[in-house]
Amino acid sequence: MGPVNWIAVVVAAIAAGVLALAWFGPAFGRAKTRKVAGGRLMTKAPAERIAALSAVLLLVTSTMLGHMFARVGAETLAAKPWLYFMMSGGLAIAFVIPALWISFSHIRVATRVALIDAGYWLAAYLAMGLVFYLFG
Repeated sequence: MGPVNWIAVVVAAIAAGVLALAWFGPAFGRAKTRKVAGGRLMTKAPAERIAALSAVLLLVTSTMLGHMFARVGAETLAAKPWLYFMMSGGLAIAFVIPALWISFSHIRVATRVALIDAGYWLAAYLAMGLVFYLFG
């Protein structure tokens, strides 16, 4: 196993966070809240606390990606750069989005909201893969 690129880990988490601000703000923020009841998870928490928790969780995600790319090795990734996107996007498509949709189906979340969230996670994982590729 090669070393984890910690700078890329932090930048990848920041990239996913910036994408979230755009995705859930101007891009889809209004579509997501229209005629959708608010959830109870952290409803009384201030926005700063929710943002801090989101940042920590995105850092956990990018750390796992950094570890995964370190396990593959710099030589393999240099020879096969598509692995950055195949692996990061594959995690979103094969694990994150199905888990999200299973949870959403149990609580009867609107399809529009599920599609918006699934799209974000695929875009976020691919953005993190791009950061690791650029910092590789």
